Amino acid sequence: MKGGSSEGATALGIGAMRTLRPTIDTKFYIHTDWWKERGRNLRLTVYERLCPACKAFHLAYEDVGDVDWVDDETAEVTRVDALWHCLRTCCSTKPDYVTVETPLVESIFRVFLGNGNTPLSPRELHRILNRRPPEVILRMLTRSRVYNGIKPIL
Repeated sequence: MKGGSSEGATALGIGAMRTLRPTIDTKFYIHTDWWKERGRNLRLTVYERLCPACKAFHLAYEDVGDVDWVDDETAEVTRVDALWHCLRTCCSTKPDYVTVETPLVESIFRVFLGNGNTPLSPRELHRILNRRPPEVILRMLTRSRVYNGIKPIL
């Protein structure tokens, strides 16, 4: 009886480990706690990616608060960071926000910034960016170094 129970636990453990391995359909997002744990400033990073017009409007990233954001689908109003709102509604809509010259991992990061950090899979990122196969995107996002807090939702 003990042997069978141990084998079952081992098989379950391996199966559970397989389900935790990200696939091209696993959703990823910017994990904001990753930034805090490393003492890095996500707001500064968002500010650095603003277009010149938005940087001229927001002269410093520290003095910007929150604004009301109205969800287009639900009409729900929430408070969001003004810099991130500016990036979403202005900067990310410009043709030079992500170009073919933008490195792929930076392009992926910018997609998450531009969509308000809505989780996306490598398959979805491939459709948006139309650059590399989903398998390549998955490998980039799961290699040993985490880029700007982009992590899978497991």
